[in-house]
Amino acid sequence: MAKRNNFVFSGEPEPHRLRTKKILKEHPEMRKLIGKNWKTIFAIVGIVLLQVGFAWFLHDRSWWLLVLVAYLIGAFADHALFVMIHECAHHLLFKNRTANRLAGILANLPQLFPSSISFERYHIKHHSFQGIHELDADLPNKWEAKLINNRFIGKVLWLLFYPLFQVFRISRLKEIKPVDKWIVLNFILEAAFIFCITWFFGPKAIVYLFLSFFFSVGLHPLGARWIQEHYLTNGTQETYSYYGPLNSVAFNVGYHNEHHDFPSVPWNRLPKVRQKAPTYYDTLSYHTSWTKLFFRFLFDRNLSLYSRVVRNDRGRVQLVDESKPDVELIKKETATL
Repeated sequence: MAKRNNFVFSGEPEPHRLRTKKILKEHPEMRKLIGKNWKTIFAIVGIVLLQVGFAWFLHDRSWWLLVLVAYLIGAFADHALFVMIHECAHHLLFKNRTANRLAGILANLPQLFPSSISFERYHIKHHSFQGIHELDADLPNKWEAKLINNRFIGKVLWLLFYPLFQVFRISRLKEIKPVDKWIVLNFILEAAFIFCITWFFGPKAIVYLFLSFFFSVGLHPLGARWIQEHYLTNGTQETYSYYGPLNSVAFNVGYHNEHHDFPSVPWNRLPKVRQKAPTYYDTLSYHTSWTKLFFRFLFDRNLSLYSRVVRNDRGRVQLVDESKPDVELIKKETATL
């Protein structure tokens, strides 16, 4: 199998805004799904307490048990916290933006790496400029794609150290302010959390939380989520949903086409988006198993880090006003209907 040496270029705009317009024209009732879900804060508090509880329970247990629990339980808990951070980034809990950001920082605490506020900055750009390399942090760096390409061992290492590769992408997005008061607050509260866990529970508790974080985003079937969302696993379709059983513990994060089409719909209503417009979503390719996709990515030489769509038509894409809720974007897109 010959290696690719570049991303897949598209001269078309990203597909979601056009589909949103079409769906809203045919199904105006979809607007009723837009809103907030303040009850999500209870999920955040519960999962944070769960991780702190396991950190305490494992602080004096055998290493093998610590690693096993981190892989089988901690990874799922931390992955769920990523979804909660994602909800907070879109301000889908509360009307108050400060409250959403504080909730995101709370969800971030057991993950040890202060990333909630930074994620908001970069993720909103991803929605606004999907596939535009200098603005979409979800795309691999060019050197990253060249280094890993379609090699099995390269993909293993890439998934294992996925958070580090994401950090390396930050320097590419020069239009985003890397530090502000919110990011500083995120760092301070994270440092205080780490200090408290270490002081009261000891270093093993930190190791448990550290492993839970890396398993949740890396060399674990959950890591297939990063492949599922935008890697070209079937032709040139550039966004895919996952409709499998793990959505029940991942707060429906698998409904990715639905989320990109309606980013102001909270996690609990995303299945209804598909239910109300089945002709749009059931006709798209989708995944039903993260585990199957995980192994396919590792062994399929046709899949590489170059299996992503890129475009350069940033002038045809409207930036989300970060001072307003995402619902404003949908209002702008539907104003001409």
